[in-house]
Amino acid sequence: MSALDLETPGRVGRLRDIARHVSAAPESWGVTPRFDPVSRWYTRLFAAADHEAWLLTWLPGQSTDLHDHGGSAGAFAVVAGELTEETVRAGAGGAAVLRSASFTAGDVRPFGSQHVHRIVNASAGPAISLHVYGPALTQMTRYRLADGALRVLEIDRAGVAW
Repeated sequence: MSALDLETPGRVGRLRDIARHVSAAPESWGVTPRFDPVSRWYTRLFAAADHEAWLLTWLPGQSTDLHDHGGSAGAFAVVAGELTEETVRAGAGGAAVLRSASFTAGDVRPFGSQHVHRIVNASAGPAISLHVYGPALTQMTRYRLADGALRVLEIDRAGVAW
C-alpha cells in the first residue's frame, strides 16, 4: 500500500470508524485497563492484515513526546477522561509551532500518515484512549521543537522500543 493510499479520506475514515467501534465495546478488549503511576500503560489489543489497535491509560501529567507514526495513518478515541493533543503546524514565517485541542470521552480524532503530535493528560483525572493505526506501526520518530524547527531525537522500532 502506498503513502497516497493512506491519505485517502476513505482509508482514514475507516480507521476512525474502527476506533469508534472498538472503543465503544470494552467487553471485546479481553483486558482490563490498568494505570501505572510511573508511565503510561499500553497494550496491543489486536492486529489485522491492514491495521492494529492499542489501548492506553493516562494518569494526570502523563504524556508522549512529539512523535509521528512511521508513515501509518490512524485515529484515536477517548474512552474516558480528557486528553489534549498538540500538533505541529507552520506559524508565522514558516516556523513550526504547536496547536492544542482537547478531546473528551466519545471524541475520535483521525489523522493522516504525516501527522506529528504529542498527547498529554492535562486534566485532574485519569483517561483511557484507544488508538488504531494502518498499517501496523513499524517505527515512530520522536522529535523536539526548538527555535521553530522540528528536530529528530530518536527513531523507535517495533519489537525493540515497544
